Amino acid sequence: MNASRYTGLAIWLHWLVAVGIVVNVFLALTWDFYPDASIRPAINLHKSIGITVLGLALLRLLWRLTHTPPALPMGYQKWEMQLSHVTHVLLYLIIFAMPLTGWIMDSAWEKAAENPMFLFGAVEWPRLGFIMAMDPETKKAVHDGFGDAHEIAAYIVYMLVFLHVAGALKHQFLDKQRQLQRMWFNG
Repeated sequence: MNASRYTGLAIWLHWLVAVGIVVNVFLALTWDFYPDASIRPAINLHKSIGITVLGLALLRLLWRLTHTPPALPMGYQKWEMQLSHVTHVLLYLIIFAMPLTGWIMDSAWEKAAENPMFLFGAVEWPRLGFIMAMDPETKKAVHDGFGDAHEIAAYIVYMLVFLHVAGALKHQFLDKQRQLQRMWFNG
């Protein structure tokens, strides 16, 4: 293992989470344009991917807590290291917040009881029973509030992913550091 690179597991988890986020953003931005019969399957796929991202993010966090990441290459300015650290912490937080707010919102959906949620159409995923048991007015408030939080979190994801990618590309191409190879396969 090259000391300047992440482990294979960390790389796989990173890219699986990244692909899940990109696909979910694409679904959320496009399902308004789908034929009516395709909207609910797209939303269900979005939910399945979101729960999968939550599980992968949990594995990624466990890996991160038990493994020291490779040191940043020499030459980073202090502000760049601080911004990188803050961005990564915020990415972890938002990667957990997105599926959790979605799960809460989905559990408070007025039609949740008659529409069970299945991960990728195969395995039933439980909704949060204490939320489903709320009175209709409270449940609607929870649904709407967590829906708003989910949407705000989406904008934060866009910003953080932009910062993350822009920083990596800056170091790779402007600073001529092998930044991308640290988190790429066979780098």
